[in-house]
Amino acid sequence: MDASAITLALDSLWVMLAAILVIAMQGGFALLEAGSTRMKNSGHVAGKQIISFAIASLGFWAIGFAITFGNGNSFIGTSGWFLSGGEDAFSSLSWAVVPLELKFLFQLAFVGVSLAIAWGGFAERGKLIVYFIFGIIFTMFIYPVIGHWVWGGGWLGSMGMQDFAGSTVVHLQGAVAALVATILLGPRIGKFNKDGSPNIIPGHNQVYTVLGGIILWICWFGFNAGSTMAVGDGFFTYVALTTNLAAAAGAIAALVTAKLLVGKADIPATVNGVLAALVAITASCAFVEPWAAVVIGAAAGAVTFWTSIYFEKKGLDDPVYAFSVHGIAGVIGTISTGLFASPRLVEITGIGQPGLFYGGGFAQLFVQVIGVLGAAAYVAAVSFAVLFILKKTIGLRVSAEEEMSGLDISEHGSYGYPEHIGIINKKNQAS
Repeated sequence: MDASAITLALDSLWVMLAAILVIAMQGGFALLEAGSTRMKNSGHVAGKQIISFAIASLGFWAIGFAITFGNGNSFIGTSGWFLSGGEDAFSSLSWAVVPLELKFLFQLAFVGVSLAIAWGGFAERGKLIVYFIFGIIFTMFIYPVIGHWVWGGGWLGSMGMQDFAGSTVVHLQGAVAALVATILLGPRIGKFNKDGSPNIIPGHNQVYTVLGGIILWICWFGFNAGSTMAVGDGFFTYVALTTNLAAAAGAIAALVTAKLLVGKADIPATVNGVLAALVAITASCAFVEPWAAVVIGAAAGAVTFWTSIYFEKKGLDDPVYAFSVHGIAGVIGTISTGLFASPRLVEITGIGQPGLFYGGGFAQLFVQVIGVLGAAAYVAAVSFAVLFILKKTIGLRVSAEEEMSGLDISEHGSYGYPEHIGIINKKNQAS
């Protein structure tokens, strides 16, 4: 076996493992979101992760992958439908030597994560049919457009935008869609009092929340380090290092911030601090030095906790804090490379320019800001149009009676926890 064959085999094995790790993030999200919501919705919240990945798989295979990475123009890909045309139809991915089918599987895993984030905004009150309709549109026509702009040879990539593994492409997109859904759906019954003050609606299982967070932390090594799509130069180990340092800093920063702001070392806040830091370092993991990764992770963990409180006080009911964790942190991470991108790492990756703090001026920072604004505007506009039409036609939200009984029973006919029926019966008898 010659050197090129060995390289192909090793790279393919690594990317396959990375893809499996990223797909396994669906399990992390299932535990995290189910644990962060009420018992009566737990089966629904967990089960929608399977629905999410199934929809993403078919939609991205048919159309989404071609729009994202297919040869085309600066705005969309126009070739490679249903993976047709072979490698020649996807020149934007020619830098990786692994087979096209594996490139698709790895990128599909990212789409699945972005859609899972978007659906966080629907939690505990969205209709199941809306998941299907919006999920199809998101994976075919929303996510792929921004993906093409940044990674598929589009105009943001041509400007040198630095988003190594998707703080904007994956996380900000999902978060903006979740925000639009949250606004159009309105708050859950009982979330706010008549004077507008919020009530705490705690999740039913903090152990699930923590376990989901740990699974996501582990799987993120596939997310970030796997985006090298190669093992030969060992650069994937550096990406893994910055990823882990940021996550650790985010955990501590969120814990301290919660203690300072609310007087308690809040456990869910600590988990969200880890996730926010991971979201932030996703863009910059290949461009910043380890010390900067710690700064970025800590900033994301602290700011995310503060914004989750701020948005709630302003009347936004985001049950799993999708916009704070994935949106605000996604912005922080994307902007951070404009400040911290190291000249030596920019040279290694060949993307963009050094950041402001390394004497690069405002050039890279400007590109990063344009990327964030452009992506957010497109996703918000299309998501609002789609969801507004659905709201005026079939409706976005289940009935008040269905919401009170829980989506497990109203949408699926059974509870995630059958014991819940006994609890409800006892309450009814007592009343």
